[in-house]
Amino acid sequence: MITIALPMVISYACETVMIFTDRMFLSRLGPELMNASMAGGVTAYMMMTFILGLTGYTTALAAQYLGSQQHHNSSRVAAQAMIIVLVGYPLILLARPFAYWLFAKAGLDSEQLAPQLIYFNTIIVFCFFSLFRHTLSSYFTAIGRTRIVMIASVVSMIVNVMANYILIFGKFGAPALGIKGAAYGTILGAASGLVLLLRVYFDQTNREQFAVLSSFRFDWTIMKKLLRFGSPQGMEMFLNLLAFDLMILIFHSAGPVQATAATVVLNWDMVTYVPLMGLEIGVTSLVGRYMGARDIPSALRSTRSALGMAYCYSSIILITFACFTPQLVDMFHSTNGGTLFEDARPAAIFMLRLAILYIWVVSIFVVLIGSLRGAGDTLWCMYFSVVLHWISLPILYVMLNICDTTVQAAWAAMIGVFLVGSIFLIVRYRRGKWQLIQVVDDSVSQLPSGIDEFHERA
Repeated sequence: MITIALPMVISYACETVMIFTDRMFLSRLGPELMNASMAGGVTAYMMMTFILGLTGYTTALAAQYLGSQQHHNSSRVAAQAMIIVLVGYPLILLARPFAYWLFAKAGLDSEQLAPQLIYFNTIIVFCFFSLFRHTLSSYFTAIGRTRIVMIASVVSMIVNVMANYILIFGKFGAPALGIKGAAYGTILGAASGLVLLLRVYFDQTNREQFAVLSSFRFDWTIMKKLLRFGSPQGMEMFLNLLAFDLMILIFHSAGPVQATAATVVLNWDMVTYVPLMGLEIGVTSLVGRYMGARDIPSALRSTRSALGMAYCYSSIILITFACFTPQLVDMFHSTNGGTLFEDARPAAIFMLRLAILYIWVVSIFVVLIGSLRGAGDTLWCMYFSVVLHWISLPILYVMLNICDTTVQAAWAAMIGVFLVGSIFLIVRYRRGKWQLIQVVDDSVSQLPSGIDEFHERA
């Protein structure tokens, strides 16, 4: 689990750095730009999530083919995912008016809305870099080459941070582009990571071992599996991110002080949560591989190992949030925003300390949901996760807009919903119905040597 998941955790930690630097650099220009990049960036990502979730099931499906000794089908899964990206990209562009409608309904101040539209439009037009990069990352994770994904993420991070610094502030003779420079930096980072992954995907070793060149054709059998098991994951990601996006807009519609406090806390929430996504993908890959070989005891041990890693990670975050809360909030302080940040600071400190409970719950969520997805229990995962996120929205709206409660009370109620929801997830996993699901066919003998080969390569 460490061999597979740790590089993925590092990879997603690099994604966190890219998100964090965007917000932190822009906060130096004023809280409004920081808030705009948060809402615009999350909305752009939300527009991509169905395709990202659908193609992301490449990890579990290709891993199960690898575990069942059908190596050539692993690359065919990746090829079908690329076809989905080619079809999905123009549909994403056509759906942009939906995002404009969300922004209009939120009733945002003009100081935030104008730069938010600039950031959103720039990111969404070039989102195909991120879509293809995510697809190839899912493939390499499935076959156990997570180190390649990690290196690509590190390269993307370095390019992104350097480009942000140069383009946002106008360093080394470049024009100061502000929030548009932050968007360009994100695009350049994604493109650089994609180039590296393509180089490795077409190298001789990968081409020969997985029959890459012959995989570039439409395969209806594999496409049906990808659509059947990946669609729930894609729909789950889309609906969850839509709920998260609406949550941000509800916070922002409550006023600039509430918007600033929520943005600071949600930035740190994303910093701590995104690396856990790497652990989730590692669990999905490893459990999927063992389930493909019908080695259920090893799938159970993989989940327990991942839970141990999650507990260690969440403990570090708990200590950090508890001991350095004011310092973490003050990292987003700006001298260009007047008294806005100082007004929002007390609420942000309280909310960040309360987020300690949330991080602990989420660490359990990502492992158990990753394990269930790897086994093919994607439909239940979709229902559970979507219901949990959408129950939170009316609670948040009523508390902030009808009951006129504080932003701190609304944040506490949302965390309470996730605490209660964790009980249902634990019960689902312990009942063990996921162990009976069979995704790939037994057309090829499933020998233990497939797992031995995986261990040797890892």
